[in-house]
Amino acid sequence: MPDGEDRGMPEQGVWGEPAPGSSAERQRLEGEFLVAMRRNGSIMQLLGQVSAERIGINVTDLNCLNIVALTGPMTAGELARQTGLTTASITGVLDRLEQGGFVRRERDPKDRRRVIVSLKPGPGLREIGPTFGPLVRAWRAAAASYSDEELRLLLAFQRRFEDIVRGQLARLRGDLESGPRG
Repeated sequence: MPDGEDRGMPEQGVWGEPAPGSSAERQRLEGEFLVAMRRNGSIMQLLGQVSAERIGINVTDLNCLNIVALTGPMTAGELARQTGLTTASITGVLDRLEQGGFVRRERDPKDRRRVIVSLKPGPGLREIGPTFGPLVRAWRAAAASYSDEELRLLLAFQRRFEDIVRGQLARLRGDLESGPRG
């Protein structure tokens, strides 16, 4: 490939410069941490794929199910906005999740045009325990080796990282909505 041609992935050091005056050790640690985060993201995607297969749904449906589980009851429109899916796509997702016994849809008593989506306790959700239970137990065993203060630090970092990723997601969605740039 000729020099200067875009290869799709920037070379090391292109995604941002280290803070001025940072030591070589600091730069190494930051670099290793970024690589570890990328690996973790890839492994989490793979875990999602395999888990969805095990549960008997697709990855998009599992992601939507997870959002409802984490957020609580929400409208189909809110779920569409959070995922970036169209309302037509969300309807298909909810049809499959409802048919599988994972969620239920009910008319909003305050606005009958809206549909509220919530988890449906029962056989569908019981499939999730055997899939994710061992992961939760392994995490709890690992967490036992950290002090409360260390866990607070990890939690603060995780929340900060989530905010960063949400910001980038919003930026990219905004870029996509405004169309390609030439």
